[in-house]
Amino acid sequence: MARGILVTGGATGIGLAVARHFAENGDTVVITGRRQAPLEAAAEKIGAQAVVCDHTDPEAVARLLPRLPERLDVLVNNAGGNTDFDAAPADDTDTGPGPLAAFAQRFRANLDANLVSAALTTKAVEDRLAEGGAVVSIGSIAADKGAGAYGAAKAGLASWNLGLAQELGQRDITANVVAPGYIAETEFFRDHLTPERRDHLIASTALGRPGLPEDIAGAVAFLASSAARDITAQVLNVNGGERGTR
Repeated sequence: MARGILVTGGATGIGLAVARHFAENGDTVVITGRRQAPLEAAAEKIGAQAVVCDHTDPEAVARLLPRLPERLDVLVNNAGGNTDFDAAPADDTDTGPGPLAAFAQRFRANLDANLVSAALTTKAVEDRLAEGGAVVSIGSIAADKGAGAYGAAKAGLASWNLGLAQELGQRDITANVVAPGYIAETEFFRDHLTPERRDHLIASTALGRPGLPEDIAGAVAFLASSAARDITAQVLNVNGGERGTR
């Protein structure tokens, strides 16, 4: 039987690879994103339904609900990213908020994009999550390495997931986090990744290669499968060995 799947931030990169995997396996997939054109192009390419949604906005998430299947077997909280890459640098003519207010604004933007968005979306659809289903949120190696507000947001995501697993476990729904390292072929770094930095990230891995969106899609698919029914409240690191555990 086809499962109902929601992948937030599903137009490009990791989200698109995840959505493509489920669609190719015959599931009914809804992808969301803030940019209509790439979202619709992605949906047509993989055979999914596209719905424009800003997952940091409660009203936008509420408007999303009527467009979703009544039963959701898998929720993938992928929307997010380091919002510092999108912030315009201040200049001497800037008449915006003062430095502390600007700092707070930028810090909260990362929390909203990476933590609040996942919590808000999960809360909105919790009544539709099917028994035996799965929630998989996309974290980051930055949660353990430190990366300003972005790292703090991803660390918060992992902590929030612990409580979520306890809540949803009563209905036999698992909740886990997949934490990627450096993943090539995404829009994550915008134009801020220098060749030297890229080489350093690859050299820091045990495998000596960058990860790909399909690597993360495979991890998500496993956690959403029947083979992972006893795995919950965990962080699965997919980073080529850049940061290991014992």
